Amino acid sequence: MRYFVREDSIVRKIWGDADVILLIFAGGAAEFAVNRAVDWLFFTGKLPADPIGRLFSTVKYAQEIVFMPYEKAVGAINRMRAIHGGVEKSRGAQIPDWAYRDVLYMLMDYSERAFELLHRPLTAPEREEVFDTFRRVGEGMGVPDLPRTYAEWQVDRQVHLDRDLVHSPFTEKLFMRYREELGNWRYGLLLQAQSLLVPEAVSSRLNLPNRPLLASMMWLYKVLLRLRLRAITQQILLPNEYLQQVRALDQKKGRGGSSARPTGVLSEHN
Repeated sequence: MRYFVREDSIVRKIWGDADVILLIFAGGAAEFAVNRAVDWLFFTGKLPADPIGRLFSTVKYAQEIVFMPYEKAVGAINRMRAIHGGVEKSRGAQIPDWAYRDVLYMLMDYSERAFELLHRPLTAPEREEVFDTFRRVGEGMGVPDLPRTYAEWQVDRQVHLDRDLVHSPFTEKLFMRYREELGNWRYGLLLQAQSLLVPEAVSSRLNLPNRPLLASMMWLYKVLLRLRLRAITQQILLPNEYLQQVRALDQKKGRGGSSARPTGVLSEHN
């Protein structure tokens, strides 16, 4: 069976781990909010209306690409491309090429940052695998001017960060919705996680904690993981109504992902 992502790839380990996925989207939630293309998130209003629900649909769609056979993964990418064309037609404008690259770059960057925060640093070949996977997704969607190597991506990522971020009224609206959905203490935990994950260019545009308490507690997570107490940790940290959905994000080797509608700067419009 041919897959879009090899069965032994680090990409499957990253996108098959619910805790890592939550951190990826914690970082993405911060950076989305200060991206210059954030107005596309508000075009239909579905992401501001249900930010956590949109998270789960986005992850399931990404897992379809990562875990399903090659033909189905390519089909998912083609559907995503067609959906973006539909929203552009509805709005009478095109999503900028740089915005597509921004989202791909976020997924690459936070995949690496989140896995390293919870587990270990990626090796050089593993970083190349993450880069190659999302580059092929971008190529399938017709995104132009993608970097050819991981080293080129690092340079272009910084260019995009320096150019494409701004604190706007949309930023405030999104963070207000995060607080309303999570409640005060979980919202505070989100801010601490974001402060550990995001690049300086993002944190400088947001009011994130300078010295998050969470940084001194990461050892505790790893102890709980070794003691097989991860489920208890999730139960404490996550709202009850989302607990089962979070646990369902965990993927075992060889298990396929499910089909869901995409969301995000590139696809929150359906």
